[in-house]
Amino acid sequence: MLLVEDLRVKIGDREVLRHIDLEILPGETHILFGPNGSGKTSLLMTIMGFPQYRVVGGRILFKGEDITGLPVNERAKLGIGMSYQRPPTIHGLSTRQVVEICGKGKADVEKLAEKINFSEFLERDVNLGFSGGEIKRSELLQLMAQDPELFLFDEPESGVDLENISLIGNAINDLLQRDFKVHPEKTRKQLKEERKKMGLIITHTGFILDYVTADKGEVLYEGELTCKTNPREIFLCISEVGYEECVRCAI
Repeated sequence: MLLVEDLRVKIGDREVLRHIDLEILPGETHILFGPNGSGKTSLLMTIMGFPQYRVVGGRILFKGEDITGLPVNERAKLGIGMSYQRPPTIHGLSTRQVVEICGKGKADVEKLAEKINFSEFLERDVNLGFSGGEIKRSELLQLMAQDPELFLFDEPESGVDLENISLIGNAINDLLQRDFKVHPEKTRKQLKEERKKMGLIITHTGFILDYVTADKGEVLYEGELTCKTNPREIFLCISEVGYEECVRCAI
């Protein structure tokens, strides 16, 4: 469903990503680790299509279509959605309005807001005066309305207290069709076979792993993707010896 081949990206004259190869199959969720400044956000922004992230080599395919040259809005229409680490405040536009836009007027805004305890914020301007956890829930609400096939999450636990981490983590698990409590009548094998949603989640703390089950993990270090294995094993390695030693071991 998502295939990134030999991707090279520049911001201005600086190369921020080098020879990135990544494949996410239908139903898979990947966790992306990496220290600050390693290029994690750059990778997500490139997949989403932001023009300042200039592709100078390789290509990105989604559902078999080459989307390397497509603008952001066309990628969103194809089924890619993103939750940003630092989304902007938008004056004069209510949260309800932006959620209705994301859902193309078809989403039940009230019902979706209730699921993440966000009803009281619907009439407020987008992100205006919101806390870190409230901003993350606002982003989740927009994604819930959009209902894309590929979810990109940029550090969903960043700046969030423990209570909100639990709520956000459970909501992400639900979006990615990984909440087994939703369909107790089905076996885990049945749910896995029916799952189609894909996810790529950047994490800095690793806390999100307590709530979201992931299939694969990768480490992005100095603009290069390495150490592809079980995400919990990666997190344990990073916790014990740090990124540099973890990457050296993988090589």
